[in-house]
Amino acid sequence: MTPQTASDQRDEPTTALVVDDHPLFCDALTLTLQSIADFSEIRTAGTLEKALQIVGQDSSIGLIILDLNLPDVNGLDGVVRLRTAAPDALIIIASSMADNRMISHALKAGANGFVPKHSQRSVFRRAYEAVVAGQSYVPDDYIDPQGGQEGSPDEALTRLASLTNQQARILHLICEGKLNKQIAFDLSIAETTVKAHVTAIMRKLGVQSRTQAVLVAQEARFSRVLPSDG
Repeated sequence: MTPQTASDQRDEPTTALVVDDHPLFCDALTLTLQSIADFSEIRTAGTLEKALQIVGQDSSIGLIILDLNLPDVNGLDGVVRLRTAAPDALIIIASSMADNRMISHALKAGANGFVPKHSQRSVFRRAYEAVVAGQSYVPDDYIDPQGGQEGSPDEALTRLASLTNQQARILHLICEGKLNKQIAFDLSIAETTVKAHVTAIMRKLGVQSRTQAVLVAQEARFSRVLPSDG
């Protein structure tokens, strides 16, 4: 299923990155990509930070296959941070969490397509062909949780998407309860630089305190996207 056009037709990517913390899934996704397109190189990463390091050093990566459930990221902010770090890359989510609301929010966060992990290889091929053709891809049984009506974009995701990669990393550490001095140590930067970034983060998020910034970040977490049990 290929809904609205996301961008113009583009050249097929020659380098891909698979981001998944399970080696067997990494191997399987790598074999799948090798079978559906002619990639010169397919790299792998088991954490978001490793993926960000790779795309930061290699601008040739044109396709990213991303699992949402990684050990160092909590929620859709991982998609946002990868989209910020690799604005021109195609991002396809491959996740077992394929609820309609999760798919909708993942696309809003910057993904070009969403494929449930249990899908056949032919589905990945269709998804790949769709995103290369400039279309977003969702599963055939996907139902727009907004009923097909245009709604206001998710405000938290929109705000988070405006952060630079370094600002997103700092916000992640703020959410862990770390102080500026600790953040400076973790990132090997000056404390004054951290303070400047925190000020910029709060301005972009439209908040007045670190606590409010954490609340905005929490809006993008899985608990706010998955349906409740009630």
